[in-house]
Amino acid sequence: MRDLLALSSLALVLATPAGADTLPRERLTLSASASAEVTRDVLGVTFSTSREGADAGSVQTALKQALDAALAEARKVAKPGQVELQTGSFSLYPRNDPKTGKLNGWQGSAELIVEGRDAATIAQLTGRITSLTIARVGYSLSREAREKAEADITAQAISRYRTKAGDYARQFGYGSYVLGDVSISSDEAGPQRPMMMKAMRAGMGADEALPTEAGKATVTVSVSGSVLLAK
Repeated sequence: MRDLLALSSLALVLATPAGADTLPRERLTLSASASAEVTRDVLGVTFSTSREGADAGSVQTALKQALDAALAEARKVAKPGQVELQTGSFSLYPRNDPKTGKLNGWQGSAELIVEGRDAATIAQLTGRITSLTIARVGYSLSREAREKAEADITAQAISRYRTKAGDYARQFGYGSYVLGDVSISSDEAGPQRPMMMKAMRAGMGADEALPTEAGKATVTVSVSGSVLLAK
């Protein structure tokens, strides 16, 4: 029972600190950020094909055969984290005559997405997949690279926020400040410029690697919130 009374007394002291009537009332809202440029480390290539025919079954079979052939080639070099495979959209829909509006055939498309950190292997793979054409190519930033960049610059953003708070407090004639509500967020910016590569496909040899350039992403960590100005 004595321990319970002591705990209650402590809670009361924390809830009503000495000089509570002198707590600062002036609130200042501000923000600060830090950024770093990071090389994008994941290459993604989307392969696709389209087929059309008089009946749905033949179109579906042709699409499946093209996709199976591409998957068979891609699986030879697949490796978790380095070269990963994912089937994209697989669609089949009727084709109508524009004049009569009547059904006159079927058409469809299929996609295969290959992405990973082993850019050299993926670039070589593009020359060996012949049943699909290259629709899109682009680089992105892996979660690990993004998190590392965020960890490196979060301390910088917080330091800048505290420095700003102290500077502004003095400029407004206050001696110090007390942190109020604070939030930390991150963002990734920079043009990805996905390349449309269908025109290049016809001129590539079986073992010719696709030329790519990773480029950089800008990772920004922002700190925003309010501080209470104190005399």
